[in-house]
Amino acid sequence: MAMSKRDLFQKRRLRNRNKMKKMAAGRARLSVHRSNKNISVQLIDDVEGRTLASASSLESSLGVVGKNNVEAATKVGAAIAERAKKAGVEECYFDRGGFLFHGRVKALADAAREGGLKF
Repeated sequence: MAMSKRDLFQKRRLRNRNKMKKMAAGRARLSVHRSNKNISVQLIDDVEGRTLASASSLESSLGVVGKNNVEAATKVGAAIAERAKKAGVEECYFDRGGFLFHGRVKALADAAREGGLKF
């Protein structure tokens, strides 16, 4: 029986998350969500179960509202790196969810690395 696109996405997401849990060692998790219209990212402390910092293309301060392209993802990545430094986080794991590490997700990760985050 063929799997649907959603089932394949969930399978990739769980495989990625389970690998990270094995290696977590108390580090924060940089979780990405990409939709057709927006991209958002959260820095999550799984030990305490709270969000340390977040950034989204919906924020008017970034100047990319209504855009969902590589340029918008780059600005969101730079913003999350800056906010992570303010929260005192330098190292984290990159949780791409079920999204492929390609295009906008890769641009966000590269911008966060350039901003000083290590993963």
